[in-house]
Amino acid sequence: MADRPRIAHLAGPTATVQNSPPLVTSNKARQKYGLPVRKNHDGSDARFDALRAQRLAAPAKVYVECFSAHPLEADAAELYGPPDGYLDARNVFHKERTSPKDKAVFEIDILPDDGLYPLPYMARKSDGAAWEGECTEPGAPASQARQSFYPDGSRSFEEIDRLGIGSAGIGNLISSFADVDFYRVLPPAGYTKGLPASRRTDVGEGDIPPETRSKDFFAYRPYHLGEAPPRPALARLTNAARRIFDSNQYDGAIYTQGSPQIEEIAYWFNLLIDTTIPICGNAAQRPQGEISNDGPKNITDSVEYIASRVWADEQGRNRAGVIVLQEQRFFAAREVMKVDARPGGYVATGGHGGILGGVGYHGAAVLHYVPALKHTYLSEVNLSRIPSSVPVVSSSDGTIKRSETRIRQDNGDLLESAIPSVPIVKDGGFYAEEYFDDPAISADLVALLARKLETNRLAGFVIEGTTPYGKMTSSVRQRVLRKAIYSGLPVVRVGRGNPEGFADPDEYFIAGSNLTATKARMLLMACLLKFGSLPPASNPDEPTSAELSAIKTAVAAYQKIFDTH
Repeated sequence: MADRPRIAHLAGPTATVQNSPPLVTSNKARQKYGLPVRKNHDGSDARFDALRAQRLAAPAKVYVECFSAHPLEADAAELYGPPDGYLDARNVFHKERTSPKDKAVFEIDILPDDGLYPLPYMARKSDGAAWEGECTEPGAPASQARQSFYPDGSRSFEEIDRLGIGSAGIGNLISSFADVDFYRVLPPAGYTKGLPASRRTDVGEGDIPPETRSKDFFAYRPYHLGEAPPRPALARLTNAARRIFDSNQYDGAIYTQGSPQIEEIAYWFNLLIDTTIPICGNAAQRPQGEISNDGPKNITDSVEYIASRVWADEQGRNRAGVIVLQEQRFFAAREVMKVDARPGGYVATGGHGGILGGVGYHGAAVLHYVPALKHTYLSEVNLSRIPSSVPVVSSSDGTIKRSETRIRQDNGDLLESAIPSVPIVKDGGFYAEEYFDDPAISADLVALLARKLETNRLAGFVIEGTTPYGKMTSSVRQRVLRKAIYSGLPVVRVGRGNPEGFADPDEYFIAGSNLTATKARMLLMACLLKFGSLPPASNPDEPTSAELSAIKTAVAAYQKIFDTH
């Protein structure tokens, strides 16, 4: 790593850390244009306008009252140098005081090149009315909605650098440590009218064609238009990340995504990305610029973590795996879990560690523990170890067929169609409707199994059963999942919630260790890409001993991965 590291920022979907509160027309603009002003909740006049970061169009000269930066500056007036001058009662500037009532000031030339300044928001809607939210009207269609998410990380990083203040009272909290390139791998906002290459802020090449919400970018606001990326988009994200990391241009990476989903992609990268550089996942509970927004600190801590090299082993390789850094603690990707929508709402699951270290108040990163399980360049399911094709099972007429399915293109990219389909099935006490376990309660599961077999796609199941064993209380539903295994679809058992013990091993069911169902799903998807479907029985209702033996052998290969990742 160079003395000044180069970092790649990957913009992921639904990322609150790359979102901003709605741009609401200021009272200064409302007064200027004769619009009704915004009031307080009790009907009284609002005291202040909300200030939004904006760019100056031309230089301006401003006068700032001395001793106005802190209520006790004047208490130490003797420690200060003289002001630049004085404003008289008519606000005319003089170098010397002309009257005892003159106001001491600093004279400042503010320039467009200075960067963003907090200013009142003056824009109005096309009909002249004030903006009150993202949309022209509540519940308006996408054509009448503005986007509050940023299209890449450049704006949020610029705002942090320009407006963020560290514990030492200075800014430039990112650029003082590293250089950053920005990538729109699966962004939270898009250019619906396209964007010329000359205006691009990321490191991509060429024009950006018009982009479509819920296909090219994924945002949850406005809430009535919210959308999360579907399963095939995971291939797009993985392929983009692989190319960035394979470029050998970067000393580390930061990935941002929505706070409920960051734990999934962090673990997915931990399993699939073959890299020796550190990857930090960041999220936020509050948008950029909102009161007590937590995202800027998480991002700057990640920059300092990468620059600190505490993650490096003797060969300079990342020994910590992918981490999620939130509220000055960094979690192992395998264990991190969001449990509440508040800063600090992340925990380490599994009951056996998962918090690897932290970042001190003044920014010093400390790594106390490293994962014992395999990750990134050590992972047995990373992209370098995944074949170009694997076996897949299907059934359209009741007969189970096994064939080869291609999962990678010639350039190594994952095919969108190859991403496995793995649902999470939950179970609980008192599940049966009647005594002796009425078979009707498994009708939904039977239909789901049939659907998975009809698609000719890699598939499996995760069963979230009793804690920590992962067992099901319904014998009927357990028989359906056993039939799924005999049909070639692997099934992982985990305990419900956040288990601190380990799921029971079984000859046919994969034991999901102390993983949550969400993490077990990601690992099963990765295993399916490596091994493909299990060898099916010709008659899943009555498998032969030879078929059962073949299934056990295949399950054992899966189990070895679950025991070590």
